[in-house]
Amino acid sequence: MSFLIGVLIFVVALLVSVMLHEAGHFVTAKAFGMKATQFFVGFGSTIWSTRRGETEYGVKALPVGGFVKITGMTTIDDVDPADEPRSFRAKPGWQRSIVLAAGSFMHFLIAFVLLWILAVGVGVADQSGTTVSVLPCVPARAHALCAHGDPRSPAVLAGLRSGDKIVAVAGQPVHNWTQIGDAIKSHPAGTPVPFTISRGGRQITKQVSLASISWHKGAFLGVSPVVVYNRAGPISGVSYAGSQFGSIASQSVTALGRIPKAIPYLFSKDRANTPGGQVSSMIGAANITGDVVAASIGWQQKLSVVLLIIIEVNIFVGIFNLVPLLPLDGGHLAVVLYERARAGVARLLRRPDPGPVDIKRLIPVSVGVFAVIVAFGLLLIAADIINPLSLTQ
Repeated sequence: MSFLIGVLIFVVALLVSVMLHEAGHFVTAKAFGMKATQFFVGFGSTIWSTRRGETEYGVKALPVGGFVKITGMTTIDDVDPADEPRSFRAKPGWQRSIVLAAGSFMHFLIAFVLLWILAVGVGVADQSGTTVSVLPCVPARAHALCAHGDPRSPAVLAGLRSGDKIVAVAGQPVHNWTQIGDAIKSHPAGTPVPFTISRGGRQITKQVSLASISWHKGAFLGVSPVVVYNRAGPISGVSYAGSQFGSIASQSVTALGRIPKAIPYLFSKDRANTPGGQVSSMIGAANITGDVVAASIGWQQKLSVVLLIIIEVNIFVGIFNLVPLLPLDGGHLAVVLYERARAGVARLLRRPDPGPVDIKRLIPVSVGVFAVIVAFGLLLIAADIINPLSLTQ
């Protein structure tokens, strides 16, 4: 049940993001006096609709997107002469550019607001300390839950407890989680290593024989860092949101560049540790959200991870939508910018404005790009069903 609730949370968040994306186009178009005749969430058959003034609002059967129909989006659209002054194509280039970019802007705004809420309301996760949580077993796979028959972890066998603070490894002081990891990796498995821990105000030294496992590089102890959540103030929350937004945006651009490399690994057994593990469909993201909600972790960690998933999806979609290829908004924006650049050159050369681009010549490109996007989307969905990425992988 918890898994299904997690999936439902992601689906609702996605639909809200789609609605706000389309609202960005709709509100800016209306603000510039353009005529918008339809505002729909989803595609396919209409489930429900209502008309308010000149606009029909509604929901369609397939919740995989949405659209706003603005009169005269391209040169091939038939427009009533009476509506031509209010058509998209009749408006100045700067107004058309704002309308086209408004959808991605809404995704970025959603992400920024959620990052601020995460910092101020939930708290920023800090797992750099040396206080540990002890894992009960040596799992058979990365991120797997303990199963019957799994051997006890070296930490359990040595008597370490959750809440212990590791202060030294083999006599060398450690001050953060990175140093602990480096110290563990520097010792071979099977060799007793003295771990000095702080427990109840006193220091204890435990001899630990580290384990060796196939899916983990270096020796394995069987501990994880205790996550501490520190709430930020309203002003510092803005700073945190800005820095994290930039970091996630950079990661999203990198993920876009990895897409061609990811394809051969989508169905590999070790997908999570390959470029194929860096990209996922909405179904994959929904499954991971379900896993998080169903996991036996604290509410702050659950909410933090769920919010980060929604944030990352919004930033990725916002950036992807600005890629300058039709039929994406970025493709239409590129056409507008090209028209204005061409008009500027003509003006400098004292020639007449060449006018709008002949969109008919771009239709084959648009259809080809759309086909590639659909094909890759279906491939990702198949990979996330057959070879899913999850917390229990």
